[in-house]
Amino acid sequence: MRIALLAHIRHPVAPPFTGGMEAHSWHLAAGLVARGHDVVLFAAGDSDPLFAIDAVVPEHHERRFPGLEHRGDPGLRAYVDDGYAAACDRIAAGGFDVLHNNSLSRLPLERRRTARVPTVTSLHVPPYDALRGFVHDSPAPGHRITVTSRAQLQAWWPEGAPPEASVLHNGVDPAAWPFRDRGDGSAAWSGRLAAIKGAHCAIAAAKRAGIPLTLYGPIEEPDYWAERIAPELGGPIRYGGHLDGPALAAEIGRASVFLFTPCWDEPFGLVAIEAMACGLPVAGLANGAAREVIGEAGCLVEPGDAAALAGAIGAALAIPRPVPRDRVRRLFSRDRWLEACEALYRQARAGR
Repeated sequence: MRIALLAHIRHPVAPPFTGGMEAHSWHLAAGLVARGHDVVLFAAGDSDPLFAIDAVVPEHHERRFPGLEHRGDPGLRAYVDDGYAAACDRIAAGGFDVLHNNSLSRLPLERRRTARVPTVTSLHVPPYDALRGFVHDSPAPGHRITVTSRAQLQAWWPEGAPPEASVLHNGVDPAAWPFRDRGDGSAAWSGRLAAIKGAHCAIAAAKRAGIPLTLYGPIEEPDYWAERIAPELGGPIRYGGHLDGPALAAEIGRASVFLFTPCWDEPFGLVAIEAMACGLPVAGLANGAAREVIGEAGCLVEPGDAAALAGAIGAALAIPRPVPRDRVRRLFSRDRWLEACEALYRQARAGR
């Protein structure tokens, strides 16, 4: 198939990944190309040149509009809308068999656009007012909508989802996250260093549990870093930097437990299954889809209780390392995910 992939443009779709949406789009493009599809990645122009890139905007918008993603800035809104509108027009005229829309833009959801190109829209965020109405108005035979978990399906459609909506779990390549049969007794945490990702909760729990902790990931919110994270560093609490995939996999795999601490309605939790693939059991907070994703591979507690989270670390350490690895192979492998994507593309084309 000739496939257009439309990505979020806050950051480049390139390693080292700034967040799960960028990792998702990169691995989706790479996986589909490996399976023989003709793929064009519509993304920020400074994305990975490994792919055929059609630039939605010349460079990712966080560089031009730093820190304005959630502030309703009119300049950013115009910049993003103009880029996506033109990209959607190019997709419509580009002879594509299907569009896989991974953006947060309302424009690819318009019925006049989905009527021209069979579309699969994957929602990677909880419902919010700026997008909710457009999503609810968009289902059509040629437009399939996916969410990353059953928890998110319920959140987007509390009174029942339309038949065009379904759950599409994310997936990882187990070979990219090599299994280690034992850890060094430490804990690891990875993700964007932003308040909603909860690194401060991981630090508090690790200190209570008396276990060394290393944090990995980009510093997204400098004020949060300066006020809540940097003062805690030293001794057993350290920052390991923002690493690319192979380096991060090697570092995560050395640890004995992964701390997963979402302080929001986490739609999935890609970092958790990456760590699980390495064999790390998970201690974490039961927000959003956490229980659905982690299952028997971890111990989760309700948010707001550092003592309970510290106790969960001990409980998680008792889980044999093959358990999380096997859960990823069974439910969240890259091949399983890509096969589901291809099935959705066929459904969207048949519907149109």
